[in-house]
Amino acid sequence: MNGNSEGVNHNLSGIADLDIRVKALSREDRKLFRRIFHMSAGEGQLEPPDSMLPWIEKQFGSIDATKKQKIVKVTNLVTFEGALFNRLRASRPIETREKLMIEARIIDHSFDDPLRRPMDSTPADTFGRVKGKFTVTASNIAKYDAYHGIIIFDDYNPLHFDKEEIIDYLDTGWEWAKKAHDADPSAKYYFFLWNCLRRAGASLLHGHAQVTLSRGMHYAKIEGLRRAALRYRSRYKSDYFDDLFSVHQSLGLAVEMDGVRLMAYLTPVKEKEIMIMSDKYDTPFKEYIYHALACLRDSMNVTNFNMALFVPPPWKVRENWSGFPIIARMVDRGDQKSGSCDIGTMELYAACVISSDPYEVVRLLKQCRLVLPEETEGQPAPAAEK
Repeated sequence: MNGNSEGVNHNLSGIADLDIRVKALSREDRKLFRRIFHMSAGEGQLEPPDSMLPWIEKQFGSIDATKKQKIVKVTNLVTFEGALFNRLRASRPIETREKLMIEARIIDHSFDDPLRRPMDSTPADTFGRVKGKFTVTASNIAKYDAYHGIIIFDDYNPLHFDKEEIIDYLDTGWEWAKKAHDADPSAKYYFFLWNCLRRAGASLLHGHAQVTLSRGMHYAKIEGLRRAALRYRSRYKSDYFDDLFSVHQSLGLAVEMDGVRLMAYLTPVKEKEIMIMSDKYDTPFKEYIYHALACLRDSMNVTNFNMALFVPPPWKVRENWSGFPIIARMVDRGDQKSGSCDIGTMELYAACVISSDPYEVVRLLKQCRLVLPEETEGQPAPAAEK
């Protein structure tokens, strides 16, 4: 693939004009897009009563924009993730959140903090704790899996992270996984997750991430992605993850730096999803995770987010993980002050309804200073045992 966006008119109206952007691709890039994605566009129409017109104009700025609404439906034919974009919703600028109010609420709750003294108020894993520069681990009382730990941040406020802290959170998680594996060599499947604040699923406001190490096989969605990528390779004699990045790059939705690939994903699970891929679990990869999270926080005004790390098992397993990169995914979970949930029946059983525009996400990502020092030393990803 040529990996460029030549021929694409970047003055188009974001994701709403994805059909036009795809038609403008080279024949080769268009063929690759259609191999991975199915895309359709339609128009929803309505006729509001006169009594509604003042409210519509106040809420949406234009009555005509509501009468004819362009809907773009995108389905990943490899993973069967799907997203629905509405011009009326996706074209709105990313809203400003009252971060000061969020932080005030966090401070108000800090007096009743069970993670404030983790050595006294949290259990340790049977194999002990891991102490990082800005973290300490604990064993989760109500476990997802047999090995399920918590990475407790020194800073109560989870939005106060800097680059060194993010790297430490990730390093602490990996050290925990190695200790868990040493205690039980049958546990080989590592997963790192961070639910930041209540709308993202956190039960405690004190900053913390979670780690698990599972037996038998990886979690269902990660295992499903592995199998889908292998089927893709068998059918097309090509690497799915390379082709996925090429499609996003040809549409102006991706950037590659220092061997790390970042995408504003075309079939996000929720708002403003960013996907980061690397062949190495090294310093540049961890730093770009920080930069992406900082961009969500500082330029997109995100306060509640989910982040996950997909790591192929570094220990010997029976199944084939060749070509599977280390993947970080992160997504906005909405306004802390909102009284409504951002996930409903559509997301649970059909396809994800998305209010943000991936083109606005990638525009802000490119504006953020996603540039690392020219010389960064990183360790290679742990190699599987032979």
